[in-house]
Amino acid sequence: MLKEAKYRLKLYVTDHTLRSRRALAQLRQLCEEQFPHDYVLEVVDVLEHPEEAAAHRILATPTVERVLPHPIRRIIGDLADVDKVLAGLALQPLGDAPGSK
Repeated sequence: MLKEAKYRLKLYVTDHTLRSRRALAQLRQLCEEQFPHDYVLEVVDVLEHPEEAAAHRILATPTVERVLPHPIRRIIGDLADVDKVLAGLALQPLGDAPGSK
């Protein structure tokens, strides 16, 4: 039986722009470095799925939404600063888990 992922993230992007590709690459790198094999990442193109963007009140891209664990948290814009992304989404990086030290 497969272990359930600790984090479920959604990245909302606009088409395949440089900014969207950069955000996806930065988020994937962050996830693989900080909690490999412990996350699920879904990418939603708001031009292809405007109804989903509207339902989740996505007004700007790129937007990352931490879907699980609850409560939902969001961060909008540049994802280059790992510490800000981790803090903004309240993600616990590898090695910071309780009992890991």
